Amino acid sequence: MPCHGRRNESVCALLGKLPLLQLRVQRLAHIHANKLRFFYAFILRSTGKAPNTMAKKSPASAAGNADAPTKHEIRPGQSIELLKELHILTRDGKMNQDSRRKLKQVYHLFHFIEPLLADVHAREGSVSLADHGAGKSYLGFILYDLFFKTLRDRSHIYGIEFREELVTKSKELATRLGFDGMSFLNLSVAESITSDQLPDSIDIVTALHACNTATDDAIQFALHKKAKYIVVVPCCQAEVASVLRKNKGHSLSKNVLTEMWRHPLHTREFGSQITNVLRCLQLESHGYQVSVTELVGWEHSMKNELIIAQFKDLPRGKPAERLSDVLETLGLDELRERFFTH
Repeated sequence: MPCHGRRNESVCALLGKLPLLQLRVQRLAHIHANKLRFFYAFILRSTGKAPNTMAKKSPASAAGNADAPTKHEIRPGQSIELLKELHILTRDGKMNQDSRRKLKQVYHLFHFIEPLLADVHAREGSVSLADHGAGKSYLGFILYDLFFKTLRDRSHIYGIEFREELVTKSKELATRLGFDGMSFLNLSVAESITSDQLPDSIDIVTALHACNTATDDAIQFALHKKAKYIVVVPCCQAEVASVLRKNKGHSLSKNVLTEMWRHPLHTREFGSQITNVLRCLQLESHGYQVSVTELVGWEHSMKNELIIAQFKDLPRGKPAERLSDVLETLGLDELRERFFTH
C-alpha cells in the first residue's frame, strides 16, 4: 500500500511498528509464564500441594472427595462386593482418590501377572501362586476374583503373611466370598521356604514391597520351589547399604568407584540400586530370563521397580561370573551367601 496522504502515512507507521509490538507481547507472555511457574513452585514447596486455580468444589464433593467409579475404572467381571469388603469402594459404591490410586496399582500388577497365569494354566492344566508379604491380600483377592474364580481345577493362591490378625481377616473374607481356592498362612517369608504347609513346587511367586531382605527370602523361596515365574517389587533395601557403609573407609583408598557411595544419601540410593542389580544377576545365574520395568501409578514412591523373571533354563556361567565380580569389586564378599548362585 503506497504511503501517500496523512491517513496512509499513519497506517504505514503503525504497520512498521508491528514486529516491535509482537516482540514486546512475546516478552510479556514469557515474563508472565515465568511468574506463574515460580508461583506454582513456591506454593508446591510451601504446602506440598499445587495451587487450586479451578472453581471451588461443592461441600458434598469436598467431604471425602468420593464419587461413583466410571465403567472404565472397574474391570468387567470384577465383584463389587469384593471391592467393598476391601474398602476400595464405600458401602454406597463410591470411590475416593486414594481408592482409585490403590485400584489402579493392583490392576496394573494384574496386567503383568494375568498372562503368566494363563501361560502356566494352558500348559499345566492348573496354576499355583504364592504371594509373600500379602498384607490385606488386595492382590491375591483381585487375582482370584478375575482369574481363579471360574477355574474348576486344582489352581490355588497361597497368601503368606506374618501378621496374624491380617491372616485371620483374610481367611474370614475368603470364606464369606466362597473363594475356596485361597489359603492364608501365618508365616514369615523365611519360614515359608521349609514349611510343610506349602506344596513342593509353586508355579508363580510374587512379593510386593516385602521389606529389606524379605524380597531375597522370596527369591530363595521361588528358587527352592522351582517357580516358573517370579514377580517382585522390592522395598527398603538396607542390607547392602549397611555393608557398603561399613567397608567404605577400607574401600576408598583402593577403589575409585567408592566415590559413588561415599556420601550417606548416595550410600542409601546406590545400595538400593545395586541390590536389585544383584538380584537380577542371581536370577539369571539360575537360568531365568529377567526384565525390569516401572509400575505406573507408583511414581510418587521410590519403590516402583518391577522385576519379572521367567525360567527358561538359560546358560548360567556368565551371569554367575558377573555377580561374583560385582560383589568383589564393591567389597560385598560377605554377601555371597545371600546372593548364592548354586
